[in-house]
Amino acid sequence: MTGEAHAGVPLSVLVVTRNEELNLERCLASVHGFAGQIFVVDSESDDRTRDIARRYADEVHELPYDHSRIIPWIFQWGLDHLPFRHDWVLILEADQAVPPELRAEIAALLARAEIAEDGFYIRRKQIFRGTWIRHGGYGGKLLLKLFRRSRGQLDPLEQDTRVYVRGRVGRLASPLEEWNKKEDAILFYLGKHLRYADALAREELLRRRQGVPWKLTPRLFGTADERTLWLKSRYYRLPLYLRPALYFGWRYFLRLGILDGKNGFIFHFLQAFWYRLVIDIRLEELLRQPPADQPPAGQPPAAAPEGRETPRASETSRRGGGAA
Repeated sequence: MTGEAHAGVPLSVLVVTRNEELNLERCLASVHGFAGQIFVVDSESDDRTRDIARRYADEVHELPYDHSRIIPWIFQWGLDHLPFRHDWVLILEADQAVPPELRAEIAALLARAEIAEDGFYIRRKQIFRGTWIRHGGYGGKLLLKLFRRSRGQLDPLEQDTRVYVRGRVGRLASPLEEWNKKEDAILFYLGKHLRYADALAREELLRRRQGVPWKLTPRLFGTADERTLWLKSRYYRLPLYLRPALYFGWRYFLRLGILDGKNGFIFHFLQAFWYRLVIDIRLEELLRQPPADQPPAGQPPAAAPEGRETPRASETSRRGGGAA
């Protein structure tokens, strides 16, 4: 298989999981025997996730699950605490896999005597319910997944997974495949995105009320992430309830999501309209509540919460063989 001849390239892979038995084997098999080191950080899975991880990963660590946050903080915990052997890191969610063409491209890149860039964007090939979502702007989004650990970090307050690299960034040609097979079941998709909607609404509330800035300066004509943040900052200024309709229209009609057929309509409607509408509904509820440091009239201020230690993870296993 293309790319397997490059086994043991100087690359550490970090995968985060929670109840991912349907997705994880495909993810880990795509980098097993290729990457020089594989870590899995699992958050209290109660299915076969850890059993699968032990077959492929060098180390499997457990980290307490936090219902109020999504994924970026877990990646950052891993970057801060795990014993990486290589400076180059590839971060993956369990529903993402590295195809042979991308493996070969990464191997050729890391074989260079010198690499001018400190990070690389990889295009996402989005699959939903077995169908490739080709249009609408979401399926071909650029994700910064490969970077020097010494030069990259995530924002634990941000709910979108975004790596901020200090230095020059480039772009790889081959795509990364993303297919969450759990989302083939509509009830799982809806339940997951209700939780994500609450997390994103809380992040927007924090940025609105406390003026928390992004880690990058938003720019329309900057990198892919600078452009995304510029668009997001404009989206925040649009009226609630109108903005999901505008976003869906932009994605489905202007970005030609309509060409993705029936399954594409389901994906774009749910992801671009329904999900964004739920965020607006939840945000409006949160905006009606007084700030945490401002109790309702007639009530005394609440005592300041005591400091809480950063959750510590325990290593549960090291790789003892595994499938090729």
